[in-house]
Amino acid sequence: MQDLTITLIQSDLVWENKTANLNNFQNKIADIKENTDLIILPEMFTTGFSMNPKDFAEEENGITLAWMKTRAKEKNAFLAGSFIVLENGLFFNRLFLVSPRGDYQTYNKRHLFRMAGEDNFYSMGQDSLIANINGWKINFLICYDLRFPVWAKNTYSKGVYQYDILLTVASWPEVRNIIWTTLLAARAIENQAFAIGVNRVGFDANRFHHTGDSNICDAKGNPLFHEKAGIEFTKTISLKFDELKLLRDKINVGLDWDLFQIENKINL
Repeated sequence: MQDLTITLIQSDLVWENKTANLNNFQNKIADIKENTDLIILPEMFTTGFSMNPKDFAEEENGITLAWMKTRAKEKNAFLAGSFIVLENGLFFNRLFLVSPRGDYQTYNKRHLFRMAGEDNFYSMGQDSLIANINGWKINFLICYDLRFPVWAKNTYSKGVYQYDILLTVASWPEVRNIIWTTLLAARAIENQAFAIGVNRVGFDANRFHHTGDSNICDAKGNPLFHEKAGIEFTKTISLKFDELKLLRDKINVGLDWDLFQIENKINL
């Protein structure tokens, strides 16, 4: 299988200012010089981690999705990131994966961060998203989802892994930074997959500071690059499937994984 080239954009966000954030990311995407297969933006990249969905939500086929389609077509690359969506009277923290052709897939955040009141304003997702990009299978998460190993669990059956990459977009603050970096490595190790985390930097309106620490871990949990904490950066890196396959063939813990099913939570 061919290599997969990933571009991570770690950026500050202008609080609840959609126009400023879209302009910022438009410039950063335009500045990408390398050919890339997938560009990744942070969680709620148009607003920051806002608990004001009534003011900033848009219908699914609104301005932000149109913007994502244009950027994906311009760069001939998939584009991923989450923003606030209104659907049937409910608000969702929804991730979009948009292809260069303009078609897209979505994932609604499953685990809502109740410590910030996210569960009071948003509805939880029920379904996971595993998408295929150039033969690579990618499982998508949003921020707090990373804490829950059962939801992120890979499977192995008849020589086939359910996914090759676990990708998390986030707005994870510095105060819990050690948890972020540790869980990225742990999820990579336990699922025998690459783990990608794309986080924001800067202060939000609640004065929480974010140092980013966006990275890609290989299936052994090793980070694949090092950048100074707290800075904005755009990083492009190629992942080699042969290296992943070599590890899986040599130490195939998938043969011994426990089997179980996830029951969806029913909201009463």
